[in-house]
Amino acid sequence: MSQHLLLPLVILAISPIPGAFQDSAAGPTQEEPEDLDCGRPEPSARIVGGSDAQPGSWPWQVSLHQNGGHICGGSLIAPSWVLSAAHCFVTNGTLEPETEWSVLLGVHSQDGPLDGAQVRAVAAVLVPDNYSSVELGADLALLRLASPARLGPAVRPVCLPRASHRFAPGASCWATGWGDIQEADRLPLPWVLQEVELRLLGEATCRCLYSQPGPFNLTFQLLPGMLCAGYPKGRRDTCQGDSGGPLVCEEGGRWFQAGITSFGFGCGRRNRPGIFTAVAPYEAWIREQVIGSEPGPAFPTQSWEPQAGPWEPRDENCTVALPEPAPGPNAQLEAELLSGWWCHCLYGRQGASVPPPGDPPLALCPAYQEEEAGRCWNYSHQSLLCQEEGTWFLAGISDLSSGCLRPRVFYPLQTHGPWISHVTRGAYLEDQLTWDWGPEGEETETQTCPPPTEHGACGLRPEPAVMGVLWPWLAEVHVAGDRVCTGILVAPGWVLAATHCVLRPGSTTVPYIEVYLGRAGASPLPQGHQVSRLVIGIRLPRHLGLRPPLALLELSSRVEPSPSALPICLHPGGIPLGASCWVLGWKDPQDRVPVAAAVSILMPRLCHCLYQGALPPGTLCVVYSEGQEDRCEVTSAPPLLCQTEEDSWVLVGMAVRGSRELFAAIGPEEAWISQIVGEAHFLPPSGYPHWPPDGSDLCPPDMARASGSPQAALFLLPLTALLQA
Repeated sequence: MSQHLLLPLVILAISPIPGAFQDSAAGPTQEEPEDLDCGRPEPSARIVGGSDAQPGSWPWQVSLHQNGGHICGGSLIAPSWVLSAAHCFVTNGTLEPETEWSVLLGVHSQDGPLDGAQVRAVAAVLVPDNYSSVELGADLALLRLASPARLGPAVRPVCLPRASHRFAPGASCWATGWGDIQEADRLPLPWVLQEVELRLLGEATCRCLYSQPGPFNLTFQLLPGMLCAGYPKGRRDTCQGDSGGPLVCEEGGRWFQAGITSFGFGCGRRNRPGIFTAVAPYEAWIREQVIGSEPGPAFPTQSWEPQAGPWEPRDENCTVALPEPAPGPNAQLEAELLSGWWCHCLYGRQGASVPPPGDPPLALCPAYQEEEAGRCWNYSHQSLLCQEEGTWFLAGISDLSSGCLRPRVFYPLQTHGPWISHVTRGAYLEDQLTWDWGPEGEETETQTCPPPTEHGACGLRPEPAVMGVLWPWLAEVHVAGDRVCTGILVAPGWVLAATHCVLRPGSTTVPYIEVYLGRAGASPLPQGHQVSRLVIGIRLPRHLGLRPPLALLELSSRVEPSPSALPICLHPGGIPLGASCWVLGWKDPQDRVPVAAAVSILMPRLCHCLYQGALPPGTLCVVYSEGQEDRCEVTSAPPLLCQTEEDSWVLVGMAVRGSRELFAAIGPEEAWISQIVGEAHFLPPSGYPHWPPDGSDLCPPDMARASGSPQAALFLLPLTALLQA
């Protein structure tokens, strides 16, 4: 991407605004609870498309000033916090001093006396550690005000979306700001706040538009954490000077900030919609920065029914799944097709082969863009409609759904083309779909699937994994905003974690915990989407005393199986025979990009001898392969995983506090886990037992020289007798 083609939506300071910026109030006052309501402006009319906003229409809109002039926009999310764009404050990799900035609240026109406006100094500017440039994402910033804003009709916070919420493509949203009204055409006096209605565009549509010829002809990648909004014809857009301002959508009578104005290629150009930072994926980061602030930002629960008609596509170039006769405004669900391997391995019958790339599939599996259906399908038939190059095709039909579940599998019509053509003598048939489908047209070479369990598929991971690291059961467990632990999804509603990481020693209260799946650092998983859940309960095995090593976290709602959130299999029989084992965690707990360190598990007898019998029964000892010892940090309590000879991935243990080599085995807790979690996937027993029989004393006398180090122990006994690789 050539830098000179990129126009971040920010402009140098314009003419200074006359007059002294002073708050009309003598000072901040204590807000009443009702004043902290979010996303509810005073009632007023709206003007569609690039027009003057009415006073009080967008009370969360703020103006960020540097050296006496407007530079960027922002939004009030709490009395002491403003949300904006990182690129407004970072120049050549350096964060500009907060003392150079001031925030104007309650402003409508920036010309003349600012009656009733409030001005606040900036006490701190915070940007994500992984921000480097706008085109690489993470373009957001938090400003802590030196004193809280005084809330009222003209100054109110906007609501923020939860991380699990998705704003549907096609939704009508609004962007506001004091930026240019055209490229190199500044907003004329009296500098009145502008508003413009924009449509959210799906990833496929955005990618398609940017591939069209025209000005700034380049290949643009919409990264995770970005939103695309605008129109194919252009004409309505944000522009220089609007950076950092909000893109808001109304849901359930409240306004939620869906995006932050980030950058664009020109302003209002055909096929070049604006790019916004998506707010929802950064819920955890925002919470971590503002923790302890009273009151903090509001993240109300959203409930929204899209307003598209039953046959109106939400996205001009996406695959969608639609029910045939279902009435009502939410009669369609946007989806993308899973690759052949995922479709057949998640939902195929045991022993069924996966069609090779290029062959028509036996089934079509949609990955729904909306995580929750929100309604029942009432046993009706569903249809799968796909769009290619502007033409809609009927691609598949489903059988009768069960209960309230959305269809997981559709039967492709293309394979029945000759029969349909013979019977109908007139149906329009075409070679509709190319069957090398999958991420960016790629298809995995793996053509076999691990055998499913009685509860369905578990532990699926294609080899080789396409498009980066794929660990669909790896969870980020955010505990009370001050630490992040590793968790493993063991069932649709349960995550297993190390007790010492999620519960503080001596604490008697259950902390506020959120779980995130479908993340690989700053990137989502291939063909996946981020999933978040609250933890509503923690279960501990009582028979192990007050501080057992393992904890089961009960999620607020179930997680649907997908390539981004799939339970792992559990191994009940000690060390799996013939398995390859890994410690899975993060090299850096800040960016949390998953890394796997290859290990070998010591035979139970050697582990018992090495630690002089001081370890609890069921503790596993591992030895790292050369150069792997420091790949994973240990504070997040990483798990010990193995890949069986049948290619299923199984969870074997969770790290013991402060140790890289010791892991609490899962097998001894099979009865407890099965009792709590009925859908846990335990494979048939195999391998070596967890520990030697009582009374066993076969330890070599030189074992004491190992001093508790598995690495040193390797020099004392033959490898063939010690390791299970």
